[in-house]
Amino acid sequence: MEEIDAAEAARRLGVKPATLYAYVSRGVLRRRPGSDGRRSMFDAAEVALLARRGRPRRAAETELVVESAVTALAGDRPHYRGRDVLALAGVARYEQVATWLWTGDPEAFTEPVVPWQVAAEAAAAVRDAQRALPGDLLPLDRMPVIVTVLAGLDPLRFHLDPPAVVAAGQTIAAGLVEGLPVPDGGSSLDGSVARRLWSRLTTRPPDGLLDVLEATMVLLADHELAASTLAARVAASVRADPYAVVLTGLGVLSGPLHGGATLAAERMLAQVRAPSDAARVIGDRLRGGDRIPGLGHRVYTGADGRGIRLMELLRAAAPGHERLAAAEAVVAEAGRRKLPAPNVDLAVACLAGTAGMVPGAGPAIVAVARAAGWLAHGMEEYARGRMLRPRAVYTGPRPRG
Repeated sequence: MEEIDAAEAARRLGVKPATLYAYVSRGVLRRRPGSDGRRSMFDAAEVALLARRGRPRRAAETELVVESAVTALAGDRPHYRGRDVLALAGVARYEQVATWLWTGDPEAFTEPVVPWQVAAEAAAAVRDAQRALPGDLLPLDRMPVIVTVLAGLDPLRFHLDPPAVVAAGQTIAAGLVEGLPVPDGGSSLDGSVARRLWSRLTTRPPDGLLDVLEATMVLLADHELAASTLAARVAASVRADPYAVVLTGLGVLSGPLHGGATLAAERMLAQVRAPSDAARVIGDRLRGGDRIPGLGHRVYTGADGRGIRLMELLRAAAPGHERLAAAEAVVAEAGRRKLPAPNVDLAVACLAGTAGMVPGAGPAIVAVARAAGWLAHGMEEYARGRMLRPRAVYTGPRPRG
């Protein structure tokens, strides 16, 4: 097999390098890492076949492509630095996966997991800040306040060497959980990030569903260049500190087409009080011209493997649970109507309902989990040392003067 580098592949296709990588991101063309681990190499025969077929009809020049070694989306699932996330879910701990994303060190999966801690002064400060907020505020809406307080108390936040960013990441993940209020009637738990997050989202004593929460955080730790991750990379490219990188990610995650999709799935499942309600709930939404949350995905043309894996874990941990049955009924009704396949948002919403979690628990789980990915991508930008500066295609009035 003849291999050519990116410059030669772009020349043979008659496109710009950015367009070449857009083809890669859309699955039109495959790239392979070169022997030096840095260059991108392409199969000359595959390039020639694409050149004969002509360019894809959809304009690729509007896509921003960034080279990254963090996560690959292959088939129906992500791979974190080459590791299949579906194989990690249910086996690895969130702290191990976050460390793997940040460092690429295989010992992340063999070293004992030491609970990540927040300094006592910082923990007290974030709790004090939360008391001034409305009691019914959703967990995700509390998180920017938590990160802002943590940043103000960290005099080393502008130290951007990898070990310093890892330490900040541990503080941020632990602090995002520590700053959330414990639900009425519940009690705070110590230990792993997942265990402490459990006690902030439900009054239910820890059981097998806690392991499902841990697996969910592993599944959601990164997803290549999702909108929030791209925003986080832009922030890091101008050397914003790790707290600012996570704040940027949180801001974008709050949008209804991103993290808000999990909240929408939660609310829809709450309307399905029994499996027999699924047809009515979906029918009412379709009649009103609304999309069905938890179905379809911009990246996966078929099923979202993360959602399938999470539903498998839920069936094993809570067989026959009414909330699980409601979600299964939604999936069955969607299939009957030939709607898109379910995605991970629906499965996360099902976990929240099955575990009796507080409203908005799903987006909070996504946010804590994804902090690992945001910082992994941020560290790549710190090392790259170049500002991400897309250019606009101007469509306004002709400039004068």
